[in-house]
Amino acid sequence: MIQPPDENTNMFVDFGTSIFAMYLFLTGDSGALSNWTYKNNPSLVILIVLFSLLIVVYLMNLFIGLLSNAIEKDNNRVSFLIQKAEILAEIELFYLLPHQRRWNEWFPKVIYYYADFDKTRQEIKEMIKEGEWNTDEFSELKQKLLNKLKI
Repeated sequence: MIQPPDENTNMFVDFGTSIFAMYLFLTGDSGALSNWTYKNNPSLVILIVLFSLLIVVYLMNLFIGLLSNAIEKDNNRVSFLIQKAEILAEIELFYLLPHQRRWNEWFPKVIYYYADFDKTRQEIKEMIKEGEWNTDEFSELKQKLLNKLKI
């Protein structure tokens, strides 16, 4: 009574198998449409071409949307840090008393910063190559840095 599916089975009889046939068609397998000849069914050819074009446009828009969300997250982090720096500068300028601004615990004369040796060396080489390394400013300090980094 029930025929088992084979290469001649029409997959568009049932809703579940038609969804699976569209998934296979999306991945490039057009075996579900092999029951019909393209010469006798021009509407099928038109639908295949429309499906191919619309899926490409839809997927490209989907990927562009995902990429813009990822870029927006980076921009949110940068804008947060900029706003934080502006708020701290405003607090230091307008809300601290003069004797508080001179406290060395809050505002040290020297700030120790750890920089990775390899990353610093690579960044300076890129700056020299691009012409962004200005030797006129802090020339002695820059020369000592170049000697330490063995550049």
